[in-house]
Order: sequence, then structure tokens, then C-alpha cells
Amino acid sequence: MGESTAPPDPDKGVSAPDRYGLVLALLLISFLLTAFLPGERARPLPLLLYLTALTLALRSAHPEQPGSRRLFWVLAVASAVAAILLIVEPNRAVHGLISLWMAAILALAIVSVVRRVLAHRIVTLQTIFGALSAYLLIGFFYAALFSAVAQFQGAALFSNGQPANNNTIQYFSFITMTTVGYGDFTAANEPGRTLAVFDALTGQIFLVTLVARLVSTFGVARRGQ
Repeated sequence: MGESTAPPDPDKGVSAPDRYGLVLALLLISFLLTAFLPGERARPLPLLLYLTALTLALRSAHPEQPGSRRLFWVLAVASAVAAILLIVEPNRAVHGLISLWMAAILALAIVSVVRRVLAHRIVTLQTIFGALSAYLLIGFFYAALFSAVAQFQGAALFSNGQPANNNTIQYFSFITMTTVGYGDFTAANEPGRTLAVFDALTGQIFLVTLVARLVSTFGVARRGQ
């Protein structure tokens, strides 16, 4: 008897089930927490949610690699220390360094999610959720950079004496990324203005080149995967 040949698995090589719907939910919760919980003491909550989202992204991208587990524990310990410092040490320099640490975590999460999404042979709902998660992560990434600038520079981040706190910085980052441009918050000087330009460019390029492309090929196997 001849051997039967099974049809190829369209998602072969993508070994672990993705949970980007959960990642997207965590990011939305983080957005709401930052918007409605005032004060610096609320910042550890989004940080922990970012770390959880990154953990899910790393587990999906590299489920069998022990290095991913070691990386997670390094990030977890460092993030726990950062969260404690946010609560007990109200120092601008410390908060600026922690903002840069959050930006690094978010950058790693963006890379992990995008690489995983591009590995999908068939565009599924989880693929779309992953792309949307990466889009939100970009907004949080620039918010962390804006926060670092606000802590380190001597001049005000926003013009006309507008306050630069967690709520307003997050609002400014996402409004800039979506190029809505209400004009109620504008960067007063450099490097905030340059970051705002890159924020807008990154958001629009990401939407046009990845999200729109994935939505247009929903349910279709992609070539070269």
C-alpha cells in the first residue's frame, strides 16, 4: 500500500496558540487605568500590564526556547524594582529612568508581536488582534518616551503651561499617532517636537503597511510563508 500524504498544515511552524485577544484586552485596560487613575502611584499598574502582555507575546513567539523564560524573569525582577521605586521614591530622575525602562519593555513587545504576526501563514482573527496590539504598544512606547523627556528636561513639555502628567502625556501620544491634531496639547520645544513627528509617522506607516494589509488578506494564505 502506498503511503498517504496528509495536506500541509497552513500554520506549520507557528507552534503555540496565540492569545493576542487577551494581549489587546490588557492593553486597553492599561489605557483606561492610566486615563482614570491620577497620580504617579498609579504608574506601577500599567507597567505590570505591559510586562504581562510582553510575556504572552514572548511565549507565543518562542514557546520552546529557555532563553525566553530567563529573559522574562530578568524583566519581571527589574520591573518589580521599578514599580517599588515609583511608589517610594518621588524623584524626577528616577521616574525618567523608569520611563525609559518602560519604553524598552514596550519596544521589545512591539518587535515580538510583529515578528509573530508576520509568521502567520493564514491571516486569522488572532493575527488582526496582534497587529492592533502592536499599534497600541507603539502609542504606549511614545508615551513613555514623552514622559522621560518631561522628567529630564528643564523646560515644560507642552506649550501654554499645559500639565505634563500620565493622563495628558498618554492622550497626547495617541492623538499625535492618529494624526487627529486637536491642537489642545502641542510640544513646546525639542526633543518633544521631534518625538511627535516620529510618533505620527510611525503610527500612519504601521496602519498603512501592516494593519491594512492584514485586514485585506483576512482568511487568505500568504505566499512565501
